[in-house]
Amino acid sequence: MVIEQQITGAIIAGIKELYGADVAASQVQLQKTKKEFKGHLTLVVFPFLRMSKKSPEQTAQEIGEYLLRHEPAVAEFNVIKGFLNLTIACACWIDLLNGINAQPAYGIVPVTEQSPLVMIEYSSPNTNKPLHLGHVRNNLLGYSLSEIMKANGNKVVKTNIVNDRGIHICKSMLAWQKWGNGVTPETAGKKGDHLIGDFYVLFSNKLKEETAALEAGGLTKEEAEAASPLMAEAREMLRKWEAGDKEVRALWEMMNNWVYAGFDETYKKMGVDFDKIYYESQTYLEGKGKVLEGLDKGIFYRREDGSVWADLTKDGLDEKLLLRADGTSVYMTQDIGTAKLRFDDYPINKMIYVVGNEQNYHFQVLSILLDKLGFEFGKGLVHFSYGMVELPEGKMKSREGTVVDADDLMEEMVGTAREISQELGKVDEMTPEEAENIARMVGLGSLKYFILKVDPRKNMTFNPKESIDFNGNTGPFIQYTYARIRSVLRKAAEQGIVLPEQLPATTTISEKEENLIQMIADYASIVREAGKEYSPALIANYTYDLVKEYNQFYHDFSILREENDEVKKFRLVLSANVAKIVKSAMSLLGIEVPERM
Repeated sequence: MVIEQQITGAIIAGIKELYGADVAASQVQLQKTKKEFKGHLTLVVFPFLRMSKKSPEQTAQEIGEYLLRHEPAVAEFNVIKGFLNLTIACACWIDLLNGINAQPAYGIVPVTEQSPLVMIEYSSPNTNKPLHLGHVRNNLLGYSLSEIMKANGNKVVKTNIVNDRGIHICKSMLAWQKWGNGVTPETAGKKGDHLIGDFYVLFSNKLKEETAALEAGGLTKEEAEAASPLMAEAREMLRKWEAGDKEVRALWEMMNNWVYAGFDETYKKMGVDFDKIYYESQTYLEGKGKVLEGLDKGIFYRREDGSVWADLTKDGLDEKLLLRADGTSVYMTQDIGTAKLRFDDYPINKMIYVVGNEQNYHFQVLSILLDKLGFEFGKGLVHFSYGMVELPEGKMKSREGTVVDADDLMEEMVGTAREISQELGKVDEMTPEEAENIARMVGLGSLKYFILKVDPRKNMTFNPKESIDFNGNTGPFIQYTYARIRSVLRKAAEQGIVLPEQLPATTTISEKEENLIQMIADYASIVREAGKEYSPALIANYTYDLVKEYNQFYHDFSILREENDEVKKFRLVLSANVAKIVKSAMSLLGIEVPERM
């Protein structure tokens, strides 16, 4: 905050004059004054006692008196033990608000040609099933993180790696081939990703029946799975795929295209997008090439059975398989190949992978391997590790078909928002199109906000009913506050009130209004911190605190009915800037805010 920098400079000058000592800005600890004491900013004086050679109280008193004489921003002060509480002059708050008002994109750092390039990978779906609740958290975190990194002045490339090959894909393909009777998304009246997901579940059920029969014949579970003719067929299909069999490849391409059309629809509805999509079918051979190159250079070694390994014991880890004895690749190989392609395509300064915390070890290993193979971003690779998301009923399982489908969830949220809006009579004067658009914004906003307000590192339980409440720490409460401010500003315009670009420094304002100015001024540092900590939750909870404070102000103070014209215009400018910050902050979370509700 500008005021803090100004006061810090005055404190440094004061210590030089009072005690003949030079101090760095980092030694000046200014923090917000605790609510129970009078003041806005508090200086901790303990670091200066060896310079003053006086008691904490006396030191604080002397610094306070100096500031009162030399720094117009300080209106008064009080001393509590070793803490100097400073009250900032009214004119400074008006000046601060004028500065924020003059910046349409306050708090956002512009991206330039020289900005570093950050690549962020998120989503990473499999083409054997539709996106589910776990993917929803991943996509929302990835998209929001991309917006936050951009707001911190980085060029951002949003990327996705699609897991479009492997045994699990062959399971869906085989099930469709055996029991699908030529069904297509059109003939089934279903999205392609849902149709393929049904066949994946069907394969699992048929496999269960088959292994149960084998177990009944005296085999153990492991023996039954190994002896399963169905699994043998799936493995044979994978072998044919890897050998480039034309029929298998044509089937694979057709079914994958059905899935991609379904994914695109889901992403669009969710409001997330990508600049570049990579496919594992294209990256795994690149990975093989890099591993063999590492083998030639002595970075990796080959065992007697022909498999290729990395020895990471010197790095405090274990040995890692990179190519199987039959020459086929593993996930790690594919990730190395994807990294190579990305590095060929972009001058990456930082690579962030948005992947669940069950993959922590995988990314520790990947970072070391990429570094050994000479990728510049290897060492600084960031695994944005997030916790699992569950429902009040517990965990989800894809192969049992007990997952919460992303499309169904979004549809349910929008439907609930529609019902609530109708019950509250909020849509009575709207066209059906406008009412539907608001239901979409509120439904999706409540889902996104509920997920993003939680510290990403923590596991969470998603409760649809709690998320859509119009009160408390929810998306709809924030959206409603924004719409309320926009309504006040429309009424002001209808009354012919023109908002000044600069407010006069003489305007008298209350403590509540000073708090609001301080909170909107904090936005810039919150955006910085969210970028440093990789935490959309910081933005979400800051926004809630801001609208909660604004609602108290709205309840306690008149705006349009205020008789003093100068104060009325001040309150309108203050309200307009709260709305500006709310809209900006919510956009960093991928949430739209309606102009009316």
